[in-house]
Amino acid sequence: MKCSIPKGTRDFLPVEMARRNYIFDTIREVFKTFAFEPIETPSLENLSTLMGKYGEEGDKLLFKVLNSGDFMKDVDFNQDYHKVAPLICERGLRYDLTVPFARFVVQHRDQIALPFRRYQLQPVWRADRPQKGRYREFYQCDADMIGSESLLNELELVQMIDTVFERLGISVTLKINNRKILAGIAELIGAPDKLVDITVAIDKLDKIGLDNVRAELQERGLQAEQIEALNPVFELEGDVATKLARLRELFAEVAVGQKGVEEMTTLFDLIAAVKSSCAVELDLTLARGLNYYTGAIFEVKANNVSIGSICGGGRYDNLTGIFGMPNVSGVGISFGADRIYDVLTELKKFPETLGQSAKVMFVNFGADELQHCIRCAAMLRRAGISTLIYPDSAKPKKQMEYANRNNIPFVAFVGENEILADSVMLKNMVSGEQRLVPVSQIVETLENA
Repeated sequence: MKCSIPKGTRDFLPVEMARRNYIFDTIREVFKTFAFEPIETPSLENLSTLMGKYGEEGDKLLFKVLNSGDFMKDVDFNQDYHKVAPLICERGLRYDLTVPFARFVVQHRDQIALPFRRYQLQPVWRADRPQKGRYREFYQCDADMIGSESLLNELELVQMIDTVFERLGISVTLKINNRKILAGIAELIGAPDKLVDITVAIDKLDKIGLDNVRAELQERGLQAEQIEALNPVFELEGDVATKLARLRELFAEVAVGQKGVEEMTTLFDLIAAVKSSCAVELDLTLARGLNYYTGAIFEVKANNVSIGSICGGGRYDNLTGIFGMPNVSGVGISFGADRIYDVLTELKKFPETLGQSAKVMFVNFGADELQHCIRCAAMLRRAGISTLIYPDSAKPKKQMEYANRNNIPFVAFVGENEILADSVMLKNMVSGEQRLVPVSQIVETLENA
């Protein structure tokens, strides 16, 4: 049998895991700095929880899981697919972490205090066509605040984005828009009932281009004059203040649009006050195709790297209302760990030490020397220094090749002379320098190396 894994999934070698954990640890530490608490939810959710929350495009990408047991014996497969599917698939793999989080908040409302701040680092699954930067199984790193409408929450998300990518050494541009502005534009052109169609199409602008977006809008039922009236969205230029001023004029008679402009004015004033180090733009073509967004929406792209969004999110009002807990507003962001990995790889930004399986390896010369090695290794491990003893007394050349292959920076030799002197011969594998180090000083020596 040929060994393989499903398309759109990956195995991760030790060096890849070290790099992924570097990303996870960086993001997790920033989440903790902003006082978010960790939770986890199951990989499987009831399809009733997932369906209808992501729009028609998202629903198509849900992985549905067949019921177990003898469930198919009474199924009439001559029925329409939409009638058959619920009979054979009651659960699905989660598409994102936000909808399961809304379900979590409602289910555990008596065990958490609102406003609640949570972070979550777990895999999600989408039945998408695999390509560069797009996988069927991938990790999201989410942070959400729920139970507060304050725009301070949006500001803190911007600050977290800024902090994470500054620590990772990635230059990024953060694009911000507001779904109320998009709703205002839909109302302005006389198509308030087409907001979802407009956002789904506009969200594809970077992928398919303006002409194809206009063609899709026409396919979705917008009239030629309505599509033409969207030109201010596509063509509006200038700095944030100029764009917002023009929108105020356009929305003179559109209340929802005015509210969106007001929220964006407040948010950009807050951002200016904290002096974000990343570039922040108001992008009126940013739509975020997910149906549950209602306010500010965010998307982050790495500068100088041809890859899609590496972080995104937004405000969602009343997502918990679907599950019986109305009038609870939330806002959150999601870092795409897999795309961030690809960006760091392309930019060669991973620390070189991440490929090390150990900081020091003791060469095994045999049983007599092994006791001395075991004592020294125990001392180093108690001090938190990653230490390996080669398990077999193989030829020294083979052991040295193993150390090189695993990027171990130091090798320790213990022979009869070293045992008598209660020391080790420590070799720097990069410089080739060797020196005799007393056992009493080996911890300090390696800590400072």
